[in-house]
Amino acid sequence: MILTAPAKINLVLEVLSKRPDGYHEVRGVLQAINLCDTLSFEPAAELHFLCEDPAWDAGKSLVVRAAEKLREKTGVALGAAVHIVKDIPLSSGLGGDSSDAAAVLTGLDRLWKTGVPRDELSSIAAELGSDVPFFLGGSTALASGRGEVVSPLPGLPPAWVIVLMPKVEIPKSKTADLYSRIKPAHFTDGSAAEKMVAGIKRGKTFDPSSLYNVFEKVAYEAFPGLKKYRDDFQEAVESPVHLAGAGPSLFAFVHDWEESVRVVSSMREKGLEALVSRTLNSSLL
Repeated sequence: MILTAPAKINLVLEVLSKRPDGYHEVRGVLQAINLCDTLSFEPAAELHFLCEDPAWDAGKSLVVRAAEKLREKTGVALGAAVHIVKDIPLSSGLGGDSSDAAAVLTGLDRLWKTGVPRDELSSIAAELGSDVPFFLGGSTALASGRGEVVSPLPGLPPAWVIVLMPKVEIPKSKTADLYSRIKPAHFTDGSAAEKMVAGIKRGKTFDPSSLYNVFEKVAYEAFPGLKKYRDDFQEAVESPVHLAGAGPSLFAFVHDWEESVRVVSSMREKGLEALVSRTLNSSLL
């Protein structure tokens, strides 16, 4: 059995407040794109994971915890061989590890024939991380709470996206580091997300100028050198350049395939690692 685990970008990411539990109350709109990892599942006597990416560490990945939590939930003691092919860069802000974890929950549930209801899989996913429930279904969604409360939205019309992978130093505990830099002055009221959701529900193609990510207020200090990447990217593309999640990846929408080829070619001539992707309007899981 083979599953594909897509990356995501944040069309909107707002922080509303600091919660009593130490997390932040967020409101955002998530969008899946067709940059994907590939996971294959086979029966095995023991449970083990294989990934050729030398930077991938099973001990730090959510996929192991996903399998363990599914075992705890079902009482199943079966094994599996899970092979992960990484195309989504690690610690990029594109949600690759969260997407892989969702694929593992889905894949092992099918392989082991445990038949866990979707809402219960979503509860397990929420225990793993804020983004994991999103990847269990749908392609566009409103995220609230600490990000784990996911409300599916109508799929957007397919759109071309350029993604840039900056070569910058990434701090340890990246997401926690970014959140620690968010101050009350950065809090907003959720209206950017509400406006985006209203437009999507009306069936309108969103305006790239309406995208918003609170981490852009602090990311350029957290990732030295990232501003130069953004500026070079912005010179090559008409639409605004935005941070993907907690970064450091950057993205921008383009009008058509021809523009995407032109932009990526010009960026690669500058030694920038860029690729063309497209928004998804249905779930891959």
